[in-house]
Amino acid sequence: MAHKLAFIGFGGVGQGLANIIKTKGSWLKEQFGTDFQVVSIADLYKGSLHHPEGLNVEKVLNTLQEHGSLEHYPEEAGLIRGWDSMTTIEKSNADTMIEITFTDVHTGQPAIDHCKKAFESGKNAVLTNKGPVALAYQHLKHLADENNVRFLFEGTVMSGTPALRMPLVSLAGNEINEIRGIFNGTTNYMLTKMEDGMSFESALEEAQSKGYAEADPTSDIEGYDVLYKVVILANVVMNEPLRKEDVACRGISHLTPEDMKQAAKEGKKWKLLGKIKKTDGRVEASVEPEKIEEDDPLAGISGSLNAVTYDCDLSGPVTLIGAGAGISETGFALLIDLINLERKNM
Repeated sequence: MAHKLAFIGFGGVGQGLANIIKTKGSWLKEQFGTDFQVVSIADLYKGSLHHPEGLNVEKVLNTLQEHGSLEHYPEEAGLIRGWDSMTTIEKSNADTMIEITFTDVHTGQPAIDHCKKAFESGKNAVLTNKGPVALAYQHLKHLADENNVRFLFEGTVMSGTPALRMPLVSLAGNEINEIRGIFNGTTNYMLTKMEDGMSFESALEEAQSKGYAEADPTSDIEGYDVLYKVVILANVVMNEPLRKEDVACRGISHLTPEDMKQAAKEGKKWKLLGKIKKTDGRVEASVEPEKIEEDDPLAGISGSLNAVTYDCDLSGPVTLIGAGAGISETGFALLIDLINLERKNM
């Protein structure tokens, strides 16, 4: 039986997942026994479509490429247009909602309400949206469990690099006492450029020109993006009900090329680190730039790469390195969760 999907939001990441389903659907079915079928799409700007027997994904993607909206998707019997996001979640015959709307890191909305509606409607929620996990994880997890559905969000920390599933599955049995990581590719790219003598302003401008930084880069350069990822890791991996207010946060805007040169003289490198440490049952978390020794595994992470080190009592420190963003990578993160939904495990 097909696993039916409803996309709430259909920007680059949603289209990336849809393209994976289109191009690899037969292989995924052969390898994993999965048959993913898109029945609903609701996007505030592109429009909405629903067909209980499945939309033609190739026609959806072609329509968007040609016209920029779903308005010109071909008419066919049974097709419904115009549902808003809440109506789509409630009335769609989807098994799983894919929540990929814009992340409002201050309120988590409307994504939090989307998740609540999905769970109350008996649907799983798979998302890359940090807001609901960082701001309402405990409540949403309880609500999902109450309704016997799943709440999965691998892509919220390091995109398609399994920063959540690896500690929860592959490192199971360890007590993880500390998590340290580089969780923002924009600032890591900028610091790498500043090591070469580039000013903060020039490094930011180049990061924006390459698409690493938004037009408003505040969330990146002031550390807020990393802050939310730290909260997610604390709640999900360390099972600590940390809130964003509990995390000291400082960005990189005060650093200069001179700071980079001084660190180099000391045999160190500046990195914007997100850290969570458990000592005698007490948890402390922070986001701040730090000079680290050049032989630290995180010191060698350059450009837009992300990395995280888990300090484990049995296996010792384990470092995971990979892309922390990107359309295909984040689309893959959604696919990871969907495959594991079918496998009935984390």
